[in-house]
Amino acid sequence: MHEIMTIEEVAAYIRISERTAYDWAQKGELPGGKLGTTWRFKRADIEKWVNDRISQEGESGTAPRKVSSSSFTLTPERIILLNQASKAEVLTQLVDVLAESPFVKKRDQLLKGILEREELMSTGIGFGIGVPHVRIDSVTDLVMAVAVCKQPISDYTSLDEVSVQIVCMLAARTDQHTKYIRTLSSISSRLKDAAVRKAIIDSDDPSFIYSQLTAE
Repeated sequence: MHEIMTIEEVAAYIRISERTAYDWAQKGELPGGKLGTTWRFKRADIEKWVNDRISQEGESGTAPRKVSSSSFTLTPERIILLNQASKAEVLTQLVDVLAESPFVKKRDQLLKGILEREELMSTGIGFGIGVPHVRIDSVTDLVMAVAVCKQPISDYTSLDEVSVQIVCMLAARTDQHTKYIRTLSSISSRLKDAAVRKAIIDSDDPSFIYSQLTAE
């Protein structure tokens, strides 16, 4: 993926139409500029813009501060502990976990969607957190799985260059935009607490990790 993005690539990344992306760029809502007559965007600026928007929604009061089972489907059985693994291995294992859910109808389609999303732009949001996510028709309801890696994932790039150790994979139906964004915001806000991250990484108990992720 190039460091400079076209308006088509930006639209694909944030899951909006090209028309909407163009309108937002024209209004100055998207961080970009024109080279001649065409819009161009720095990948790092767009990634930061998305994460800032998600964080702002989580802090505004419109998004739930609690990450609960009513917000998305997460169970202790969908939390896996890994020692040393590459980014591709972690993503594949999480897809396999989600594929056991009744909400995921096509495992290969989910894996393809997750990998294509990562090729577009890394979902490492900083603080050692990765949030690979996708919305596709073969998922019937929002579902989540978590990998806790005892060793940092060296090839999982992140905004702050801190190696990812906690990976929260989220899959949703294509029309679940609001629930999807609010869940990403909630889990991101929860994991920005350094004490919570340390407790999760140090634990070998999926039930305890689940309680940390779903607590107030």
